[in-house]
Amino acid sequence: MAADVLAVFFGILAALALRLGVDGATYHLEQQNGWTKIAFASFVWLVAMYFHDLYDYEVISGREEMMFRLIQSVGLSWVALTIIYFFVPALELGPGTALYAIGITLFFLLAIRLLLQAWLGHPQFGEKILVVGSGTGVTDMIDAAIARSAAGYRIVGFLCDTSTNGSPPAVSTNGNTSAAATNGNMPAVKNLGKFADLEDVVNSSRIDRVVVGMAERRGTLPTDALLRLRLGGDVIIDECSSFYERICGKVHLDMVRPSWLIFSQHSPNTQFKSFIRDFVHRFLALIGLVLSFPLAVVTAVIIKLESRGPVFYRQMRVGKGDRPFMLIKFRSMRVDAEENGEPVWAKAGDDRASLFGRFIRKVRIDEIPQFWNILKGEMRFVGPRPERPHFVEQLSDQIPLYKYRHLAAPGLTGWAQVNYPYGASVEDARHKLEYDLYYIKNQTLILDLLIVAQTVKIIILGRGSR
Repeated sequence: MAADVLAVFFGILAALALRLGVDGATYHLEQQNGWTKIAFASFVWLVAMYFHDLYDYEVISGREEMMFRLIQSVGLSWVALTIIYFFVPALELGPGTALYAIGITLFFLLAIRLLLQAWLGHPQFGEKILVVGSGTGVTDMIDAAIARSAAGYRIVGFLCDTSTNGSPPAVSTNGNTSAAATNGNMPAVKNLGKFADLEDVVNSSRIDRVVVGMAERRGTLPTDALLRLRLGGDVIIDECSSFYERICGKVHLDMVRPSWLIFSQHSPNTQFKSFIRDFVHRFLALIGLVLSFPLAVVTAVIIKLESRGPVFYRQMRVGKGDRPFMLIKFRSMRVDAEENGEPVWAKAGDDRASLFGRFIRKVRIDEIPQFWNILKGEMRFVGPRPERPHFVEQLSDQIPLYKYRHLAAPGLTGWAQVNYPYGASVEDARHKLEYDLYYIKNQTLILDLLIVAQTVKIIILGRGSR
C-alpha cells in the first residue's frame, strides 16, 4: 500500500510537470491547493484498489490477475473522480493533467507491482521455514503457507520419524495430498530427515523458523534440540496451530487444544477497553440508524404494499453467555415461510423470499433494524453472528468448541462473515467457527474497524448474501 501511495503521488506530480511545466506545477501546488488535490486523488485510487482486492495475497499472486484488476481499479478511480469533480470543482486537477496522470500513474503502479512481485516471489527472499511433525494440520498449514508465498513464506522441508517419502505423510482435509507435493507450479516439500537431524538441517539450510506440529509429543518431541535453538536466539520456534492462525486469520479446529487457548498471548480486555469498544460500537449503530432512516421508511412501505403481514420479523437468537434475545429484521420472506414451525437453513435462491425480499437481502437492507439491537446492548456492531437456539443445540452436539462462540457478544457483522460465504450447513458452521474463535481470541478495536471496512466492500459488491 505504501508503494502504491508513492506511485500514485509521484505519477500525478509528473503529470502536473508535463502538463504545466515545472514553474506551472509549482504554482499549482503552492497557490491552488495542489497538494490537497493530489492527496485526495491518491485516496480515491487506494479505495478503488482496495475494492478490487489488490491487497489480498491470494488474489494478487498471479501476474495476469493482478494486472487485470489494477487496470480495472484505474478505470473505476477516474470515473469516481470525474463525478466528484463535477460536484466539487475545487478538487479538480484539470482535464489535461488527468489524462497525463492516467497513463503515467498506471505505468508506475504496474512497474512497482511487478518489481515487488518478482522480489517477493524469489526463492531466496523471505523466511525459510522447517516443519517438524506430520498430520492433517501440518499438511493444511503447508498448503496455506505456500498459497501465501507473496507474504514471504518459504517451506524448505519437513522432518518426520514416520515417513520416508518426499511428501507430507498425511493428506489434507479435502482428501488430496498436499498442494506442495502435487501442484506442478509449486516447489515440492522435501522430507529432510528424522527428528534427530533437526540441528544439522537448521544449520545447513539456514532456517529462520521451526514450526512444530505433532499430535502426540510425549517421548517424541526433540526437546533438547529445540531448547538449544530457542535459547540460541537465531531461530524462531513456533507451534503449528499458532503459525496457522497467524497466516490464515482463523484457528484450525483439529489442532486446537484447551491449553493453547488458555495460555495464548494476547492483550486482555480491561474494563476501560471494553467501555471504549462498546461506546464505538453503539456510536456506529446510532450513525447507521440515523443515516438509514429514510431508506428504512421506504423499505417498510414497499414491504407493506408487496405482501400481507408485519413489516418487521422478530426471531429468537442466542447472545453472549447463552442469553436469548429477540433479533429484529425487515421481513423478507412470506409469513408462512416456516409454516410447520421447524427451523430451516437459508439457501441460495430461497423461494420463500418475496421479490423485494430477495433484493433487500442481497444489499443487506433487511439488517437495518438490528442497529436497535446494538443500541439496546444485545449485540455489537462486530462479533459472531447470533444463531437460533435450535441450530445452537444441534451444532453444539456436532462441532467441538461451538459453545465458546457465545463468550463474545454477537454482532451485526463479523470476522467469519467477511472471510467465508453464507453458511447453510453443519460443515459451513464448522468453518465459520474457526474464524469466530480467532476473533474471540484476538478481538481489538482495530480488528473491529477492519471488519467494518471489509463489510462495506462486501455490501457494495453484493457478495455472500442469500
